[in-house]
Order: sequence, then structure tokens, then C-alpha cells
Amino acid sequence: MGASGWHYYVPYRPDLQAALAELRRNVFEAGDYWWAVPYEFGKSAADFPDRPRTEDDLWADESVQESGTHSILDMSHVLTDGEEPDYGTIQPVTEAEALERVGVAKLTRAHVEALEPLAERRWFGRCAVLHDPAGDPREVYFWGFSGD
Repeated sequence: MGASGWHYYVPYRPDLQAALAELRRNVFEAGDYWWAVPYEFGKSAADFPDRPRTEDDLWADESVQESGTHSILDMSHVLTDGEEPDYGTIQPVTEAEALERVGVAKLTRAHVEALEPLAERRWFGRCAVLHDPAGDPREVYFWGFSGD
């Protein structure tokens, strides 16, 4: 099947780990992920009434562990300054990266396309705080690639 790209916009929260946790909860509850057990491509878990009812149940299956969910559920942790990117982690865009990519430190939705190449590794994601025209943080953009 290969890795799938995914992206999400969520309301801004200063605690990016809390924003990730809420996003993961929403995606799981909505069934907006690929469930490896039935191996039916082109369908989401929402298409199956017998899908797992908890994330622990989902990840207990070896097929899911190997194939992932092709969604944000494959990511578990937002890195803090100094932490090295690893499997299943989300790295925030740094000010230096923002300046290099788009020439400004306060990113907006208009910059998303220029930022997307920063998520170049599979099973790894990125996030960026996006600002409104007045420069106030409004949302967090999560994106990356995962799944096999």
C-alpha cells in the first residue's frame, strides 16, 4: 500500500501536545483512519461498525502495529526543544525554518504549501502554529506521512 500523507487543522492551543491529544481523540472517535484488520482499501474505519472501541484495542492488533492507520493516530508525541525526531513523533516548525522557507516567523495558511516539504520522512510528522492577519495564533497545522 505504501505510506499515506495526512494533514489536519485544529484550533490553536499553546500546549501542542494537548492539541495533538485532542486531534487524535477526534480522529479515533470519528473513525477517520485506515483500519488494517479488514484490509479493505479505500475505506476508513468508520465504514466498519465492529472497529475497535479504544485505541488500546486498535493497537493491540499486530496488523495495525505493522501497517499503521495512515493518520495522525500513528503519531504519539510532539517534540520539545532539543529532542531528536524519532518514529511516531511530531516536530514543530522552528522559527529558523519558517524564515528560511517563507521569510516570516509568524506563519499563516498561505504558507502551508511551502512548509509541506519539511515532512519528508515516513512515520514522522510536523506541525506549525498558524496566525491570523493580526499576527495572533489561531490554529495548528499537523501533517506528515505514515502507514505501510
